[in-house]
Amino acid sequence: MTKQLLLGLALLLAASPAGAAPSQPLASALRADLQRYLDARGKAEHISAVSLSVSLRDRRTIDVAAGTTSYGGATPATTQSLFQIGSNTKAFTSVLLLKLEGDGKLKLSQTVGNWLPQYPAWKSVHLSTLLDMTSGIATYDDTRAWEAAIVADPAHDFTPAELIAYVYGKKSLSKGWLYSNTGYALSELIAEKASGQPYAAMLRSRVIAAAGLRSTYYSGETYSADLRARTVSGYYDDTSAGAGGLKPLVGRDVRDFSVSWAGAAGAIVATPHDVAQWARQLYQGSILTAAQRASIERLVSQKTAKPIADVTPSDPRGFGLGVARLYKPGLGAFWFYEGMTLGYRVVHAYFPKQDVVIVVGANSQPAPKENQLPALLQTVAKTLAQYGSF
Repeated sequence: MTKQLLLGLALLLAASPAGAAPSQPLASALRADLQRYLDARGKAEHISAVSLSVSLRDRRTIDVAAGTTSYGGATPATTQSLFQIGSNTKAFTSVLLLKLEGDGKLKLSQTVGNWLPQYPAWKSVHLSTLLDMTSGIATYDDTRAWEAAIVADPAHDFTPAELIAYVYGKKSLSKGWLYSNTGYALSELIAEKASGQPYAAMLRSRVIAAAGLRSTYYSGETYSADLRARTVSGYYDDTSAGAGGLKPLVGRDVRDFSVSWAGAAGAIVATPHDVAQWARQLYQGSILTAAQRASIERLVSQKTAKPIADVTPSDPRGFGLGVARLYKPGLGAFWFYEGMTLGYRVVHAYFPKQDVVIVVGANSQPAPKENQLPALLQTVAKTLAQYGSF
């Protein structure tokens, strides 16, 4: 970390929305966790900001932020700073499709062929499998053509059809569990065709507003200047072999890039506080009926792609409809998702046994081996336990 960044380090505490003051010793300990992470990992992960929101079992919320809004900058990041939340967006899209199913507009048991006949090779793929990653459809963002396109013109606003075209007719359906953003691009088109309304408008009114989120935003194109100004800079810093054709982006601030390439799979920006409130709605709140929540949480194994009752030490990773479940020794089974875009990472975890939500965000996409954000989440959980809050 540079001297300038250390001088610009800011740690800010926000009171809970309900006005209940969080524990000062606990808040101080969590601030120290963030500072240690930023001091230790700032250079390796090319991050300037880390933000944390914890929703405790009594519904008090502790929000802290560390660092600056840009690498080497002096403007403090705050708990109101926005981050691209990446694939945490997928749960929002899944909730929207379940709401349309509840309206009788579509059924998740239907197929792509029922709605999008322009993709006959995928006519037998069920809508539910688009959401739980068992469709076998390849992901468009793992193609050299897409990488070349975004490097050549980061401001380009991709349509879902453009994104789908990177893999349709070029890659065969695979077997097993395969992470694919293409399924969510297809889901966006299906939602629009079934409802006759724009996906973005439905997501804002039927999911974001319905969940009571006030610092969560969706754009399928380039974000407005005012929202970009509220978003911390984000840096692409993956120099590994897996970066492929994206290596020309290394070191660049991607904040002003179009998020259209992520779309229904990952384009939301939000504060960590709002992501924590969303997790409460998703796993416990009124945004879903009991039957819809059961559908969201119905798991397939990421190892076998087969249905599983729950994750276990021998089969520790499961996936539902836009949500993931993880088993880790010492923590047990919990809901977890790490969303990542070209310059941002946001991790949320909901621990049902402890009734605690933890959300952490950082402003880079580093090489996979350098990504230690899940470890920070575990550090936070340990700190909470030390103060009797976990």
